[in-house]
Amino acid sequence: MAKENIIAMSRRLKKEQRALRFRRFRSNYGLVIGAVLFALFILIAAIGPYLMPFDPYAMKVTERLQPPSGAHLLGTDEFGRDLMTRIVYGARVSLSVGLVVSLLSSLLGLVIGIYASYYKTLDHILMRICDGLIAIPGVLLAIALMAALGASAMNVIIALTIVFTPNIARVVRSSALVVREQTYIEAMHAQGASDSRILWKHIAVNTLSPLLVQATFVFAEAIISEAALSFLGAGIPAPEASWGNILHAGKLVIYKAWWMVVFPGVFIILSVLGLNLLGDGLRDFLDPRVKLKQKKS
Repeated sequence: MAKENIIAMSRRLKKEQRALRFRRFRSNYGLVIGAVLFALFILIAAIGPYLMPFDPYAMKVTERLQPPSGAHLLGTDEFGRDLMTRIVYGARVSLSVGLVVSLLSSLLGLVIGIYASYYKTLDHILMRICDGLIAIPGVLLAIALMAALGASAMNVIIALTIVFTPNIARVVRSSALVVREQTYIEAMHAQGASDSRILWKHIAVNTLSPLLVQATFVFAEAIISEAALSFLGAGIPAPEASWGNILHAGKLVIYKAWWMVVFPGVFIILSVLGLNLLGDGLRDFLDPRVKLKQKKS
């Protein structure tokens, strides 16, 4: 009987926790709007290309630089290609670059950050390297790396991962240093737990919340940086469609075809806005101080 009461109480507590999390999510308007925008762009990138009636690479010079109309909702580019189709295909490329850069820089930053927090010798070496990279403006460093590597989607990912990893490593290191000073970590040392077990089962796990928030911001920054590199002609080369190289083509005919700059710019703004709102919302959602206030209220 006592066992059944314990099970029932456990289920009730879990149900109350789920209800509390849902209420907190629903009341966090930034998180909700950001999640909706992010999901919308992921949906566009995933299934949008299959719904487009035009080939993003098929040129029709007789229809070049046509304004938005019933035949071409967002107009055409300098080669007569449907701009809406190019932007939708570009969403897949730009978001893929942002996602891969975010994942790679988060993984590398996690490894660098937790090892730097745990070993003082490594800390001095790794953090001085990170400081040197952070001291260089990100766009300039990315341009320099692209000049050395050459223009391609893979090289954009490599360059931006190098640019963003030091910032994430510093965030992870700061969180890991706080965790490392906890009493239970000292107790595990006394019990003879291995360094790997302490690092990955206890310290790394407790840095995931700030890492997740930072990853969303890096995602947004990577989209902007890819667009900037491609806009300058140092990113993803034509004829591959990305939001950045569509803008690069549009700047040459901006006075004749405003739509080639406005529409891809709107997509970039909305995607970055959604990711920033998502990151801010996650920061509040995962903040234990906010949880405590809401429980008291």
